[in-house]
Amino acid sequence: MLRSFLIYLSKAAWAQRAVTGWKFAWRAASRFVAGNTIADAIKVVQELNAKGVNATLDHLGESTATREDAVRARDDILELLDQIKCCEVRANVSIKLTQIGLALDESLCAENLEQILTRARQHGNFVRIDIEDTPYTDKTFRLYRAMRKKGCDNTGVAVQSYLFRSEKDTRELLAEGACFRLVKGAYKEPPELAFPKKADVDGNFDLLTQIMMDASLAKGSPTLSADGRFPPIPALGTHDPKRIEFAKTYAGKIGLPKTALEFQMLYGIRRDLQDACAQEGYPVRVYVPYGTHWYPYFVRRLAERPANVWFFVSNFFRK
Repeated sequence: MLRSFLIYLSKAAWAQRAVTGWKFAWRAASRFVAGNTIADAIKVVQELNAKGVNATLDHLGESTATREDAVRARDDILELLDQIKCCEVRANVSIKLTQIGLALDESLCAENLEQILTRARQHGNFVRIDIEDTPYTDKTFRLYRAMRKKGCDNTGVAVQSYLFRSEKDTRELLAEGACFRLVKGAYKEPPELAFPKKADVDGNFDLLTQIMMDASLAKGSPTLSADGRFPPIPALGTHDPKRIEFAKTYAGKIGLPKTALEFQMLYGIRRDLQDACAQEGYPVRVYVPYGTHWYPYFVRRLAERPANVWFFVSNFFRK
């Protein structure tokens, strides 16, 4: 009930106008968002790199309303790639296709995406295409495949374990050479499309983990690149200790090297797990969002974990 309400609020314009006007809201959100500018984000990445942790940078923004906004978002991402190269940090980039025009015009989005991937390839970098809610799933995979056909192989996709379709999608895309970010899912989906019970979502997460690891082993266990920018085939986006332990155990069972598996976690959440996995020799990548459009991202973080709601509420009473 609370999760559904928060997901509704993440999309509500009236709530965004209200919350972003509260000073304490940014104080709470700054736990999960690196700052407003590229410089803020790069500073956070440098701190992570100093601990042996890699990053993926995300310039926040969703579902742009005009072509001009989509082009502006594309240009911001191009500048981000330039700054990563200039500062020589161990980071790649994550993008949402609705941010660069998918909800407006698929051909516009394709044009913007190709420019981003071309710039990333020039800089020797990798771009992760995020997965959004189900109205965009098929379009996302279609554009991913179109870019691969054009020779843009410096990109990967994401799948959500709460969707019934994800096992089929994973097997098909792995056969085409894809690498994945696996997440549980953070959108409200109808019961005919998604597992309603957490136990089933967790079980599917473990199944998809196995499928990805088996595929990686069959392809010679590609490892994290030396510069920290190109991830291995399975990148597991989770803060769940049970999912992490399952992955470690299964990798050990089949002989998958530690560097052929990456754990991905969100900035500001479970730093203890991030540090522990890195100290054990596993590649760890922290998802570092930044920018002024922090509200939808922040509210979805509240929806994912009740403890985050308490953190937010407690900040309301701080001076």
